[in-house]
Amino acid sequence: MDQAKVCARAWEKLAQVIARRLEGTLSSFRYRGSAAGAVSFPLGGIGTGCIGLSANGRLIDWEIFNRPNKGGLNGFTHFAVKAEAGGKVLDARVLVGDQPPPYMGDWRGYGFGLQREYMAGLPHFRETEFEGTYPIATIRFFDESFPGRLRLTAFNPFIPLDDTNSSLPAAFFEIEVENTSKETIEYTVCLSAQNPSTPGKGVNEYREVEKFKLILLSPTGVAEDAMEYGQLAIATDASEVSYQEYWYRGSWFDSLQVFWRDFTAPGRLRNRCYPKPQAMIRDHASLAAHARVEPGSSAKFRFLIAWFYPNCRNYWNPESERPRVWRNYYATVFSSAIDVARYCFEKWDELFELTKDFRDCLFATTAPPHVLDAVSSNLSILKSPTVLRLEDGSLYGFEGCAIDSGCCEGSCAHVWRYAIAPLYLFPSLDRSMWDLHLRYNLRADGKLSFRLMLPLGREWPFPHAAVDGQYGCLLRVYAIWKLTGDMEWLRRVWPKLKLMLEYAWSEANHDAWDRDRDGVVEGRQHNTFDVELFGPNSWLTGIYLAALKAAAEMAERLGDTVAEEYRRLFERGKRWVEENLFNGEFFVQCVNLEDKSTLERFSKDDPSVVEAYWSDEHGEVKYQLGEACFIAQVEGQFYANLFGLGEVLDRGKVEAALSSVYGYNFLRMRDHFNPCRVYALNDERGVVNCTWPRSGRPTVPIPYAEEVWSGLEYTVAAHMIQEGMVEQAFEIVKAVRERYDGVKRNPWNEIECGSNYARSMSSYALLVALSGFQWDAVAERLSLKPVHWVDGEHIAFWCSSSAWGLIYVSRSELLLAVRRGFFRLRRLRVPFAKFVKRVTVNGEPVRYETSESEIVFTEPVSVGERGILSVEFA
Repeated sequence: MDQAKVCARAWEKLAQVIARRLEGTLSSFRYRGSAAGAVSFPLGGIGTGCIGLSANGRLIDWEIFNRPNKGGLNGFTHFAVKAEAGGKVLDARVLVGDQPPPYMGDWRGYGFGLQREYMAGLPHFRETEFEGTYPIATIRFFDESFPGRLRLTAFNPFIPLDDTNSSLPAAFFEIEVENTSKETIEYTVCLSAQNPSTPGKGVNEYREVEKFKLILLSPTGVAEDAMEYGQLAIATDASEVSYQEYWYRGSWFDSLQVFWRDFTAPGRLRNRCYPKPQAMIRDHASLAAHARVEPGSSAKFRFLIAWFYPNCRNYWNPESERPRVWRNYYATVFSSAIDVARYCFEKWDELFELTKDFRDCLFATTAPPHVLDAVSSNLSILKSPTVLRLEDGSLYGFEGCAIDSGCCEGSCAHVWRYAIAPLYLFPSLDRSMWDLHLRYNLRADGKLSFRLMLPLGREWPFPHAAVDGQYGCLLRVYAIWKLTGDMEWLRRVWPKLKLMLEYAWSEANHDAWDRDRDGVVEGRQHNTFDVELFGPNSWLTGIYLAALKAAAEMAERLGDTVAEEYRRLFERGKRWVEENLFNGEFFVQCVNLEDKSTLERFSKDDPSVVEAYWSDEHGEVKYQLGEACFIAQVEGQFYANLFGLGEVLDRGKVEAALSSVYGYNFLRMRDHFNPCRVYALNDERGVVNCTWPRSGRPTVPIPYAEEVWSGLEYTVAAHMIQEGMVEQAFEIVKAVRERYDGVKRNPWNEIECGSNYARSMSSYALLVALSGFQWDAVAERLSLKPVHWVDGEHIAFWCSSSAWGLIYVSRSELLLAVRRGFFRLRRLRVPFAKFVKRVTVNGEPVRYETSESEIVFTEPVSVGERGILSVEFA
């Protein structure tokens, strides 16, 4: 049998496995539209902004104008459907379901009822069922009065390793109508949209371009380099269309009144055109597609909303009255909204197929639904206005989003280091962010400013580096190097990494992190809790120790003799932490809260430090951990596990610490005191950042101590999986996702300091931990250690730096299937390697040797797109 047939048969088997898994999984991600009022499913590309799709079918949260816009609408933009037979209209209604209460009106018009733009005043469907499996959403519409069944599928391409096609400024919609009657019906599906240009400057123009039709909504009299310049296009590739370039212009409620009369009349839309814009008016346009459908048959209608808002500026912290403007990355790829639409229609089938294959592989993974929910839903952060792509394509991000602006600028190193998803799914894009930090934020003395300012080259004035940001950045560079194997890049950045690492003991470091070079961070330590710690703690020292170990490996690979010094520091620091900070249950901070001199030693460089951190009334240092059981106390070991660095702290003590976090910090909120921001309440459960189960609680503890941060909850849960505490991890993740159930909070918007918070992309580590996936491109070695099995099988999506696909493991075989890309493999580490009896690539046997846990190939094996490496076990 030839290789093509062997691969086809193997993929057929995997398709059956995927179908079986999806059949039992997808139903877990369905929301009733009338109840799930918090749902907003983002449709957009990486760095393009997005449009939200609500559970009842409305298009909400229009965030395509280069800034957040929570709650923002675009006029009466909506889909509508009409059924006709025998020259009569059988039924017509907008493609939305019932609006969930309350009905008093929102903050913009409380007491005036719902906004008209919600479309609740028009005939609509009684019920909707929303299925959200990011990056694809499906809505089913139900109403016994309508002669047909309708289903809307919406997506924006999300294709691992393909950041270009995952960065398209468009929302894709396919609406399927099934004729359930006994007569032939002509169905019309109509997309209407408002021209968002400045009132009085908008022009709407119908065009036919190759095989699709569109209405371009653009401004007139506006320069193309002006901030207010931009285009919106509504388009379809349907063969039969009608349209209105302009709705009727009137006052009061005239425009919607007349549109609905026009739409619900028998036959096609008749065009209306005005010679010029009218002051104070934002015009709407409608594009309708038509199809005759026989009884029992169905028709599909494709629509696209494409946008082109090319000009960006730093509106959140402008450097002058005349701020500099730069181009969106997508504006360097496309020239207009028409250009975007042309590309999307040309590539639609391929883009959807790859997006669906990614979705299916991800949701076929043998994990509980709430884990898949956590992993998939937070991928949407990459498509939210939290993320920008600069003109050269580099990745840039806020921490999160306020209502109408980015929140906490600067690709913040101590937050974005938690964003595991882009590291694995788009490693080259992820690298661009850290390259910018190394280029613009690293000073000559080794201090890394943890916020990257725009326009690039501006200096962040904050005087302190963040320990977790500084060494989180170094660990990220290490991880990217191992994933990509790019030795030239490593050689280029290595001098900067050395500077960063050795800043710990540099005389230039007035915070004196490790001035005595004992491997322990003990000076003034700024961190992601927005304050400084003043005594040794396992959290920040653990990250430093992991960085020392990573730096030693990189130095050795490059032939730098400092490797041995870094290892000595690591061993010394590890020993000290284990002997001095572990109290028998968990690790604590070593600080005398009553010793004012702890602060005074830093007052020469910062006279305000005593005032900021000393409480005269209580005679204590403020904002410390003290003897807290802290959620992130062994985070350094988590990163070491994830990136293959081995032991950073004693395994037994790490397991005890994680057990303590589970036992002491995983709480029901009903009786929990929280003076801080409230992200969990009532009977919801969460892992609190700090508890003091023994003693030593500071009078004024570290800020945010009583909060729950889902990004940290996912991190500690993934670490628990790594250390064998699988069921405890699942319980924590379930608690988080129960908080984001579509009713109380949006499943696709985890909040911390703002919406779409970057730290929540730590959830991807759950997926990596479950399979034990580690790809070392330097050694061309793949390691797998599945820890969760269902019915004797382990199935997992995987992604390296050059390929992605599916892993299938059973008692008799292992299949490593490549859906897209290519990789070479020299070594395969699996726990049951000694039982191997045969290895093939695309059906062809390959030569190998085995040990207790590793398969070593005599010659490197190569697996390309649609290829499969198969291992059979005795």
